[in-house]
Amino acid sequence: MITLRAEHARAAEAPAADKTQPVVASLSADRATITVAGEPFAVYQFHSGHQPVVWPIVGPAGEAMTRQYPFDAKLPTEQDDHPHHRSLWFNHGSVNGLDFWMEPEAGDKGPQIVQRTIVVQDDAADDASACLVTTNDWMNSGKKVCEDLRRICFSTDAEGRWIDFTVTVKASDGELLFGDTKEGSFGIRVPGEFDVDAKRGGQIRNSHGQVDGDAWGRSAEWVDYHGTIDGKPAGIVVFDMPDSFRHPTRWHVRTYGLFAANPFGNSDFPAGDSPQGEVRLAPGDELTLHYRVLFYSGKRTAEQIGAIYREITAKPTAP
Repeated sequence: MITLRAEHARAAEAPAADKTQPVVASLSADRATITVAGEPFAVYQFHSGHQPVVWPIVGPAGEAMTRQYPFDAKLPTEQDDHPHHRSLWFNHGSVNGLDFWMEPEAGDKGPQIVQRTIVVQDDAADDASACLVTTNDWMNSGKKVCEDLRRICFSTDAEGRWIDFTVTVKASDGELLFGDTKEGSFGIRVPGEFDVDAKRGGQIRNSHGQVDGDAWGRSAEWVDYHGTIDGKPAGIVVFDMPDSFRHPTRWHVRTYGLFAANPFGNSDFPAGDSPQGEVRLAPGDELTLHYRVLFYSGKRTAEQIGAIYREITAKPTAP
């Protein structure tokens, strides 16, 4: 069941926004469309492949900020690998032994995440942000495994466009085990132009100064994946917020274009960083993850990104 309604709520958990750029979320039967001053920003698709996803995502200068494949034919700069990498998503590769990372074969009723409800939250004092609140059931062959509650806020400011993604996973249907695997969890597939392996100028860097392949599996407060789109510089930063489970998280960020925060993987990752691994929740227990994503045009230095991180983490979050 999909619930379509609007309600007033607290201000979005997002950076102070430019009041001249109103952000609006509009619901239809299968998606929420987000616009900035009437121009496209993002579409939250209630079901794509085996889960809800965000695609497309449009940057401040009109750039396509994530890979087009598999939603449409791959672009010349893209690879047609990993069709389960659908723009921006949240899942995990081992949940009670079930793989929610990979897509089931066609017709298979295996692991999938099914949206149950969605509402739009407005704030009359802040038209420069819009939030979606959704509940989702993690299903396998018709049986519910667990559920999550997501609050996804879209906003814009002088730094670029933002998606603030908070998800609380609850052991609603018995004991829940999030297993130790690199295949998770909050993921983005960057545009093909950013692909480091293609040697077009793409680069990965993190808050500890590690770059490209050296950033894989490491813990960090933030990771930046940048390059050029149509010859113009742009990038994506994912900030692991201090209230997120196992902050600072470790990152399953690959030089071919996968960009994922994973607080559960440990044994696959390099030794010596923050210990992670499996998490077992007793019935009724829950955990919360919180990531803030900046899509920017132009160039940002590591010092500038660090300053942004200090600014956004210094602000209190809404209760």
